[in-house]
Amino acid sequence: MNVLDEIVKDQIRTDIPTLAPGDTVKVSAKVVEGNRERVQVFEGTILRLTGGGITRSLTVRRIASGVGVERTFKVNSPRIEKIEVVRHGVARRAKLYFLRRRVGKAATLRERRSN
Repeated sequence: MNVLDEIVKDQIRTDIPTLAPGDTVKVSAKVVEGNRERVQVFEGTILRLTGGGITRSLTVRRIASGVGVERTFKVNSPRIEKIEVVRHGVARRAKLYFLRRRVGKAATLRERRSN
């Protein structure tokens, strides 16, 4: 085992559900405003998952007031309180950048069937 992997293995979170592009998730992130800290929930569709191990991150997109907002979160960050999967979407590719050009109902993905 690599020395770096051994140092990092206790920092990798195990409470994260299985994530895939197209899933709709609620990411609860801690936000610092002045001297206060609060939890802000960001709900949207996963556009991409990048990295692996400790560097794993996900980009989540949602429409807020008619404007597309994308946020990238480090999955193993202590600032992330929890990640909750709302629904699993069908995606046939790893990066869903085509959703940026779509608005409204056209930007929704079919729900994955559970067997």
